[in-house]
Amino acid sequence: MAIVNSTLQKYLPERAVGPCFELIKNNSVHLKIVNHRVTRHGDYRRAPGGQHQITVNASLNKYRFLITLVHEIAHLVAFETYGRMIKPHGKEWKRTFQELMLPFIRPEIFPAQLLPLVAEHFKNPKASSSTDARLSIALKAFDEAQRSEKSYVFEIPLGSTFRLYNGKLFKKGNKRVKRYECIELETGRLFLFQPNAEVELITD
Repeated sequence: MAIVNSTLQKYLPERAVGPCFELIKNNSVHLKIVNHRVTRHGDYRRAPGGQHQITVNASLNKYRFLITLVHEIAHLVAFETYGRMIKPHGKEWKRTFQELMLPFIRPEIFPAQLLPLVAEHFKNPKASSSTDARLSIALKAFDEAQRSEKSYVFEIPLGSTFRLYNGKLFKKGNKRVKRYECIELETGRLFLFQPNAEVELITD
């Protein structure tokens, strides 16, 4: 467990290390820190032998790492408390996530520009913090990797062409409530994009 504690110091805000270490120890979590995955920040699974395994991307900044780690521990605790038949991101998980995050929503852990956005998000936490555009953009400001070659969907001009990480090309359309209608050029299919989706602008 001493190894886990020292490892956490590299990935979490300093004042969050101790409480996270206790959550991991008390819930018998086997934590794996893995290489970057585009489609997810972390996941939780219960192994056939009953072991609780949580994986979190090593590439996350320390504030997103904290939120992701507690998000996944909340899955474990909610399933253990309410049973395996609950919805993965239903009311039981939301309540659990709120309770587990509450001790971390403090100025000693989150900087002033993030704290109010985190507090607002956890009034009704979403299945992914990435769907909360304001919080997601604020969190990305703390990423070490430069994103100079990337743009957000909401930033690029209407009608411009952009490329996703998987190479597919889209044309930006009108905004529908919170998301943008975008046409996949190869198939003509319509997709809805979050405003904070990161894309590569091809032409405007």
